Amino acid sequence: MLGIEWLRPAAFLGSILYAIIGVLVFWITFLIIDKLTPYDLWQEIVEKQNVALGLVVAAMSLGICIIVAAAIH
Repeated sequence: MLGIEWLRPAAFLGSILYAIIGVLVFWITFLIIDKLTPYDLWQEIVEKQNVALGLVVAAMSLGICIIVAAAIH
């Protein structure tokens, strides 16, 4: 049973801290990958409606998120 253990301030703040760290690591990694590609990802996906690139970036994002979550967990 889950109980009220997760409401302790230390557990709650630890969860928030790890969530923020995970988002920052994901964001930095995404920016690095964006700089390594020969074109602007945002312009290709949003303005030119490149669906194939959008799917590749989505898969890459999920992969990065799984790696970050496994490292934090």
